[in-house]
Amino acid sequence: MTIQQEQTTTKTPDELAAPLDLLLTNSTRGMAGRMLPNRSWTRLGASLAKQPKTVAGRCNLLARELGSIVAGSSDRCPARQDKRFSDPAWQQNPVLRRTVQAYLATVETADALFADAQLDWRDAEKMRFVFDNIIEGLSPTNNPLLSPLGWKALIDTGGLSAIRGLKAFTRDMASQPRVPAMVEPDAFAVGETVATTKGAVVLQTRVFELIHYAPRTEKVRATPLLMVPPVINKYYVMDIAPGRSMIEYFLQQGQQVFTISWRNPQARHRDWGFDTYGAAIIEALDAVRTITGTESAHLMASCSGGILAAMTAAHLTAIGERDRIAGLTLAVTVLDQNRAGFASAAMSERAAQLAIRESRAKGYLDGKAMAEVFAWLRPTDLVWRYWVNNYVQGRSPAAFDVLFWNADTTRMAAALHRDLVLSGLHNSLTVPGAVSMLGTPVDLSTITVDSYIVAGVADHISPWQACYRSAKLLGSKDNRFVLSTSGHIAALVNPPGNPRASFRAGQVHDDTPDEWLATAEQSKDSWWPDYIAWLADRSGPEIDAPTTLGGTNFAPLCPAPGTYVHQN
Repeated sequence: MTIQQEQTTTKTPDELAAPLDLLLTNSTRGMAGRMLPNRSWTRLGASLAKQPKTVAGRCNLLARELGSIVAGSSDRCPARQDKRFSDPAWQQNPVLRRTVQAYLATVETADALFADAQLDWRDAEKMRFVFDNIIEGLSPTNNPLLSPLGWKALIDTGGLSAIRGLKAFTRDMASQPRVPAMVEPDAFAVGETVATTKGAVVLQTRVFELIHYAPRTEKVRATPLLMVPPVINKYYVMDIAPGRSMIEYFLQQGQQVFTISWRNPQARHRDWGFDTYGAAIIEALDAVRTITGTESAHLMASCSGGILAAMTAAHLTAIGERDRIAGLTLAVTVLDQNRAGFASAAMSERAAQLAIRESRAKGYLDGKAMAEVFAWLRPTDLVWRYWVNNYVQGRSPAAFDVLFWNADTTRMAAALHRDLVLSGLHNSLTVPGAVSMLGTPVDLSTITVDSYIVAGVADHISPWQACYRSAKLLGSKDNRFVLSTSGHIAALVNPPGNPRASFRAGQVHDDTPDEWLATAEQSKDSWWPDYIAWLADRSGPEIDAPTTLGGTNFAPLCPAPGTYVHQN
């Protein structure tokens, strides 16, 4: 499969991502506010107004196409990978077939006019967001009066599907996120059906719990691994379910594993910012080193956790303590925000300051608000497929563990929200000394420990090209970049054994992402074994596995997954 094919393949539920912490400027605004006309609309209209012949030509072609559709002579049909129109009635019923053809022809014309406008990248990203939501929302598959799935459900259930759909709609619209539920709230139980790997909380602070996992092998590698999760959503995406848990797999390969479980902040924690979370990572790192009796530990961090971990590594380097970190792994992490998709395009000084003021007044930014924003970033996958299933057909959504985790959001402390917004707005991490961590200027080029960077080729939240540019900011001489198939989450929840999975890997050089892609070696299956081999080369000799969890001053407090993960 080529890289272009990978990018256009229809997404599976594994690839439905959780909110990225860098789309924070728009998460305090309602959906209507993001859709209302603004200067980007004006520039789009002005550009098309300068091309009257082009616009007239497009409209003329559309009118002729609509005429052939009405006459029944059009052969237009949905793309094979477009599952919205998979029901045979869309092709067999003459009215429905013409409706679909008219819709597809109109969408094609709208896309062509959008391309003709030749907007700059920022306006293009903003208007693409608007266009995608309007176009997807107007799909005839979403109309309960047209949908054959809805009519069939109505007949099969004797009208009960309409009642169930109305109840589900009322429930979902009553509170944030005001989008169709992707999973029932009781579909899984944390600690029983998800986050089930055996371990114990060995340290609890105001900010986090540290979980030490029970070894699965008689021998383990001497240098442990500390996992740093994002600060939005909970840590257990890395321990999602038996057979698909990254933590479980690492343990089975003889790796000692610890993870941070962040506390869900409340209004009284409004002052927790970069320094709070950086100090927490160092405290956890020191606890891991003490428990295992090692001089250093590997850090593996993802998304916003990766931003914090990279800043912390730079701080430790600045104070002469870089040897505490044996290796740095960053997964789906964007440190260079230059043109990093809609999140970057949506940022402006005015919007940033407005978002900061609103979260400061409340004391936090609610993860549910971010969940709503990100649902509308992928309207087909995250909104309208569930609109049809839940409301039009009156069915409960399928139980899927990643979607359950995705809905299990947390809040973000106001100070951290401010720090992330301003850092992203000014792209501060690309400029040495532009931002600080624990009183020291952050210079990512001083991070010289071996690094392993993971990105997803279909990641619409942390674009892989931005992840590659971010990897180039590090000063590591041994800097391995891995490009996995799938999106933001499926690139990580990627256990071996998937025949469709593959990855590309190679050293980071002073080249462009596309140049790296042209020379990177491709391998089949998951990148997890590659990472375990990378860790093994940097984790010292094998030693006897510990027979107890924790250690002196770090006695087990409660079983994994701990108590903070249950806080709402």
